[in-house]
Amino acid sequence: MSDLVSLFAGLARPRVLVLGDLILDRYTWGDAERVSQEAPVILLRADKREARLGGAANVCNMLRGLEAEVRLAGVVGDDDDGRLVRRMLRELGVDDSLVLFDSGRPTTVKERFIGRAQGRHPHQILRVDSEVREPLRDVVAHELSTRLLETIEHCDVVLVSDYDKGVCTPRLLRQVIDAARELGKPVVVDPIRGNDYSRYRGATTMTPNRLEAELATGIKIQTSEDAIRAGWKLAREHKLDFGIVTLDRDGMALVTSEGRGDIYPTHARAVYDITGAGDMVLAMIGLCFGAGIAPADAVRLANVAGGLEVEKVGCTPIPRQEIMARLAMERASGTGKVATLEQVAALAEAQRAAGRRVVFTNGCFDLLHVGHVTYLQEAAAMGDHLIVALNSDASVRNLKGPTRPVINERDRAAMLAALASVDNVVVFDEETPLKLIESIRPDVLVKGGTYKPEEIVGYEFVTSYGGQVCVTGVVDGISTSRIVESLTKQAPPAPHFGAQAARSASAGRANGSTSEAGRR
Repeated sequence: MSDLVSLFAGLARPRVLVLGDLILDRYTWGDAERVSQEAPVILLRADKREARLGGAANVCNMLRGLEAEVRLAGVVGDDDDGRLVRRMLRELGVDDSLVLFDSGRPTTVKERFIGRAQGRHPHQILRVDSEVREPLRDVVAHELSTRLLETIEHCDVVLVSDYDKGVCTPRLLRQVIDAARELGKPVVVDPIRGNDYSRYRGATTMTPNRLEAELATGIKIQTSEDAIRAGWKLAREHKLDFGIVTLDRDGMALVTSEGRGDIYPTHARAVYDITGAGDMVLAMIGLCFGAGIAPADAVRLANVAGGLEVEKVGCTPIPRQEIMARLAMERASGTGKVATLEQVAALAEAQRAAGRRVVFTNGCFDLLHVGHVTYLQEAAAMGDHLIVALNSDASVRNLKGPTRPVINERDRAAMLAALASVDNVVVFDEETPLKLIESIRPDVLVKGGTYKPEEIVGYEFVTSYGGQVCVTGVVDGISTSRIVESLTKQAPPAPHFGAQAARSASAGRANGSTSEAGRR
């Protein structure tokens, strides 16, 4: 994962040519409050409407979020929706000079209705499509192919986003794939759902999902071996360099034309909407291939990008900064929550770049108790990522005396890391966490207790760049010192020895006795 973070940080911004079906996505948002009195249907009280790019246009949207240079080839209707699509593309910085108006067909529009219920996360409740699927008229197809073929040599990679709306005809695809092959340009295809993929023959790779791969190969994909067999069959039968099968929660299968393959797993996600996930995967793999990244690394990055996409509602571009933040988080989680200062500082920077608030707190946390847990939960609620700095054993002894800590730093760190509210733990030796605060630069500095904010170590530094310093409440009657004192009072009195017995016991301890008494 560390290598993947470095790889993505240095990823180039290639020139990407996208060919495919353009779609306008319209969204109506509202509260799904009750069932209509007129019919057994949800009544949606609309409060927001918006238009987004879909299909091949959404792939361009995703690519621009990834900071690629993008040119789009396709067709829209000579209507208001078509003009809106082209205007939105230009506003994104996409070159739309290869997007043609066709007066003989309408612009494809998908309208989605999104309902919220009792303040919970919104969900799609209805979709209405307006479209035609007939192949392009010959005159339009000829103009598009002529202009496309003049453009391929000036790009680094060609992406085909085929939504089966009539643009990606077998003849046009054959011309584009053959021309790209001759020029040494990779071609990545997001295919239609069907059983005939001959139109994509000779592409570098395809990215069908599980169901699409099953239909195209006749192989029921239930195990990793099934996915690899399906990927190999796709690569072998259609002369692909690689076969890729996206497996939703199971990640992706990558298989060479010789049959060597692996499954690249993904992390579990909170899936809110799968809309646009395939476009995001295509965009990331295309970006990587255009930048000369190895296929295995391209698939790993596409897993991360696709996972972020399903966490959002609708087709939403994922900025590079957000992907970098997720990569940093997965790197940290790969070694556990306990990390070095260097790792935590890098993670904090990535979190801020993704628009998330980093919260920092510190303490000894000896004998973790309900007061600690409560204050850490309050601290976590003040931002998006909570970092806890933990005094080392040596630091605690300097602060509390030779009898502390009761629990060693490794176990204290493990207990903190087990809390859901804590995202990272970093151990430090200094008496104060000022060095850590200066390296991490938290958005929110938190301390539990009866302090005034200006009394907290790091106050001047954090407020100097606009950060917040907050004090949480305390749980009355609960503290580590009181718990230790209580345990000491409850301990049984030491056994009474005669003078000779006391001297013998003392000598045994000094010599490291392994007698039963010594072991106790």
